[in-house]
Amino acid sequence: MQKESKLLCVLRSGYSRDYLDRFIQSQDSSVVNKFQQKYWKTKQTLIKVTGKKEDEHVVASDADLDGKLEVFHSIQRTCMELLKVIEQYQRRICLLSQEENELGRFLRSQGSQDKTRAGKIMQATGKALCFSSQQRLALRNPLCRLYQEVETFRYRAISDTWLTVNRMEQSRTEYRGALLWMKDVSQELDPDTHKQMEKFRKVQAQVRTTKTSFDKLKNDVCQKVDLLGASRCNLLSHVLTTYQTTLLHFWEKTSHTMAAIHESFKGCQHYEFSTIKTLKDPVDKLAKKKGKKKMKSEREDGKKAETTDDQ
Repeated sequence: MQKESKLLCVLRSGYSRDYLDRFIQSQDSSVVNKFQQKYWKTKQTLIKVTGKKEDEHVVASDADLDGKLEVFHSIQRTCMELLKVIEQYQRRICLLSQEENELGRFLRSQGSQDKTRAGKIMQATGKALCFSSQQRLALRNPLCRLYQEVETFRYRAISDTWLTVNRMEQSRTEYRGALLWMKDVSQELDPDTHKQMEKFRKVQAQVRTTKTSFDKLKNDVCQKVDLLGASRCNLLSHVLTTYQTTLLHFWEKTSHTMAAIHESFKGCQHYEFSTIKTLKDPVDKLAKKKGKKKMKSEREDGKKAETTDDQ
């Protein structure tokens, strides 16, 4: 519809027949030009997908950009791994605290039944273990905050950079497709032919346009990746400080409690444990007898087989 409206304007304005022919030719060439752009862009996409070798000079010119993309993918991957590790760490802290609390309760219940000094020691140890299990759960608060901060960082900062990277990759495909187009046109270029020179200039203008767009997005990606790395370092250094402080407080409290119990253990009689070997020897003798019987039966079977073969 837009093309027809332009044509009617030209007809009503009273221009010459030659001008009208040039106008129709320019409109047709623009449509062909768009199809050719899509063709070379699709060809470049196929080259990238199939992994065919590209021009080494073109690839080398994007070495800095490819390095930044490797850094970005590393940040993206390690953030996902960090979230999984934090989840697993929280589960194991809960399980360890639960087992520690169960052991403490068991020692307290058994110590309450024992009226000797050993019973008092078991009760003191049980209380210390229950106290340690409760203090260990305090580590979950900074870990939960770390998880939330990293998850927010992944959903916002990494997602925004990822969108910019996708736009840059599309622009790079268009730029490299335009380079392939210009290379194809230059191989058939005849400087004496006006149409070929005009076609070459159009392709050259297309290369300049795509390069300008690609350079802008390339610069945006490099800046965002640098900012992304710095932001993650600041995030981790800030959040992990709280976790480190909580962990130090946990070890200080539990170490003081355990040290106090150790002081109360002084002067206690140590128990010496030894294994009873009298129950083990009959079992070994029985196993040896079974082994000898088995070997004897195998020998007899072998002799019987030899006699039947001789007959």
